[in-house]
Order: sequence, then structure tokens, then C-alpha cells
Amino acid sequence: MNRMQLMSPTDSMFLIAESREHPMHVGGLALYDPPDDAGPEFVRELYEEMVRHTDFQPVFRKHPATLLGGIANVGWTLDDEVDLDYHLRRSALPSPGRPRELLELTSRVHGTLLDRHRPLWEAYLIEGMADGRFAVYTKVHHSLIDGVSAMKLVERTLSEDPSDTTVRVPWNLPRRESSRRAGSSSLARTATGAATSLAALAPSTIRLARAALLEQQLTLPFGAPRTMFNVKIGGARRVAAQSWPLERLRRIKAVTGATINDIVLAMCAGALRAYLAEQDALPDRPLIAMVPVSMRSEHEADAGGNMVGSILCSLGTDVEDPADRLAVIRRSITDNKRVFSELPRLQALALSALLIAPLGLTTAFPGFVDATAPPFNLVISNVPGPKKPLYWRGARLAGNYPLSIALDGQALNMTVVSNAHNLDFGLVGCRRSVPHLQRLLGHLETSLKDLETATGA
Repeated sequence: MNRMQLMSPTDSMFLIAESREHPMHVGGLALYDPPDDAGPEFVRELYEEMVRHTDFQPVFRKHPATLLGGIANVGWTLDDEVDLDYHLRRSALPSPGRPRELLELTSRVHGTLLDRHRPLWEAYLIEGMADGRFAVYTKVHHSLIDGVSAMKLVERTLSEDPSDTTVRVPWNLPRRESSRRAGSSSLARTATGAATSLAALAPSTIRLARAALLEQQLTLPFGAPRTMFNVKIGGARRVAAQSWPLERLRRIKAVTGATINDIVLAMCAGALRAYLAEQDALPDRPLIAMVPVSMRSEHEADAGGNMVGSILCSLGTDVEDPADRLAVIRRSITDNKRVFSELPRLQALALSALLIAPLGLTTAFPGFVDATAPPFNLVISNVPGPKKPLYWRGARLAGNYPLSIALDGQALNMTVVSNAHNLDFGLVGCRRSVPHLQRLLGHLETSLKDLETATGA
């Protein structure tokens, strides 16, 4: 018999906001180099081992329940049986099996909705690449998991030992004991601390208002210029992906003192400036990015659900010199983080929700995007990934490309994951509104080269 449980308000929001034009799942494309001794049946054998895992953790058994004869998006049904043949799909690329064909397939499946009558996830094992590599594309509804949790799950299926032939799958991983304790204790802390936090809300609000409005430390929504990304979108998607050596960014860090995240934002800023100029669409004012930040402690990393804050950052796209642009980004990030650092976590989450609340208005009011200035121009995320090379049944994880969500008014998303010695960039754009998305990859390389030249790295 299926069980039911209540849904958190945050998780409910992701379901309410979803439509055909706005699929609300997060995805990932993992690219693998098979082991040297792999035969022609390696991927088939891998699939056969995957389907033997028929026990499912709760997050992979959930789909939305309808309560009291029609109330939706307030509770979960946990299925006792999961149709693995539906959720796990073996696919092959058409000839010639280049990265282009892989990204085309990924673009199509990333733009389709998950079936709400089944647990909200799918996985694709993809073979047929001309160079012998294979890939795994997965997507999970954002109501079930956030990017940090998803990344930790992927890491736990892999091994640092290339001779480890055990096949692990995300849906069958036991939850860590620390995560179970963290989940219950976090809920208890939230419940028992709510009164204290609410009591402190008034002075906190005054302090925030002073910091944001009088001292101008906090970047607020609706200060961004209108761009070609800030339009109503369709449901089809295009994705692009590429890796860059982390060492190149570390050399810039050593020269400038900037963080890796600052440099990632500067790479993106330079690429966006060039792309928009190429489209004759570069605004005079700087683009504003929303930058998600994890608010989990280490022991909560794979507890499921969503615990993500957000800050707004000026990208300095009106500044021509790459080094000066990096300085603008550093100042903006530092000033905005300072405000959040002075708040308890519950209030920091509340402030984050306030900053991204305008996104909800785009769903509730269809004319909102056209009638107002954008709250920000796009989302740029940097998610920590594995620090050492990882393997899956001896196959090396060569690329781990995150693929996130595009929305009305937010036609482009850029997400980055660290992967051993590389940074893996995953771009998602509305197929209609962001033409030639692949060109952004070339602009990212040019932007990094320009930073290296400007800083002497």
C-alpha cells in the first residue's frame, strides 16, 4: 500500500510553478571514458547490472498526491513499487555519434516534463559515441532535490579506485546515518527556533533595510537592464557543455586574490558581453546575476529537499577591461555576502526567498515579464563537485555537466561543477529565445584567455 507524507512549502512551490513552458527539473550529463579492457558489450553489461537494483530510497519513490478529493501539491505519495523499465532508459546516438548528437539528444529530453503519476525522475544510459565513450543523462524534479544534494548522490555512486567494479546507482544508495539525524534535528531546530526568529524579525528587518537602502550594501531585485534573455519562453530547450582546466583559474586566483567563484563569474560575464554584442543587444547597464549559495552544513549534504540561498551580483558587463570587470564582481559579491553573514540561517533563507520571489510572479501573472524590469538577468551557479578523479565500474568520469532550469524572464541558465582537475560548464537556454547557444562556449574560452592576459596569469 502506498504511503503519504506532507510536502514542504519550498518543494510545493517548484510543482506549482511548473508548466509545459517551464519544466522544473534539474539534470546532469555525465560523460565516461570506458576502461582500457572494456569490450563491445560493456554498456549493455552495465545496464544489466543497473536493472538488478530494485530497492528504492524514499526520494525516488515520490510523486505528488491529490488530497481530499482535489487538493494538489501539498503532499507526496510514496509508491511501494517502481517501474524501473520506465525510469531507466538505454539509448543510442545516431551516426556519426559526435558530441553534437549527444547534446541534441540531451536537449530534447531535458525539455520534456516528468510524469507526475510516477516518481519524478528519469535516467538515460547513452551509447553509440564514435570515440567509444558513453554518457548518462539524469533528471530529477527540483521539488525532490537541489543541485548540491544531486551532486553528492552522483559522487556516492562512484569510486576513487579505478579497479572497483561495483555498480552503484543513485536510487539504491542508503541514506547516511548523519543525514537521517540531520534531517530530524534540522526540522526540530527550525520548529523550535521559529518563535525566536520571528521575535527577532523586526530588528533584523530594520538592520537589513539600513544595510540595503542606506548603506547600499545589498543588490536588490529589479535593478537589472532588460536583455534578450528576459522574455517569455517556450518549452523546448537547447543545451551546451564544455570543460576547462581548473589550473588556469587557479593561476588567476594566485595573481589577483580573487576566489575561483569570482573568476567563474568573470568568465561568464566576459562571454555574455561578447555574445550580446554579437547579437547587437548589449545593454549600457551591467547585467545582474542571481548566484545560488548552499546553506547546508556538511552533515546535511545528502539529506534531500532544498536548502539554497541566493545573492545578486553585478557582472560588470558595461566594463571593457577584463581585470576591471573582475574587480567589480569581487566588490559586488563581497558586499552582498556581508549582509547575509550577519543573519541567522533561517533569516538568511527568508531574505534569499525575498530576492527570488519575483520569479514566482512570472507564473502567477502572465503579463509580469513584459510589464516590469527583470529582477535579475540570469542565474549562474557554481556547485562543488569531486576533488579527485572518479570511476564507475572502471570507467572514468570525464565530464559532469549540470543542466538546470530556464524560466519566463530567465531564458538562459549557466551552471558550473568542479570535477577533479576541471570545471564543467552546463548551459541551458530556451531554444527559441537564445540563438546559437553553442557560441557561448567559444566566448567562455575567449573570456578566460582575456582574463589571463589582463592579469598576467
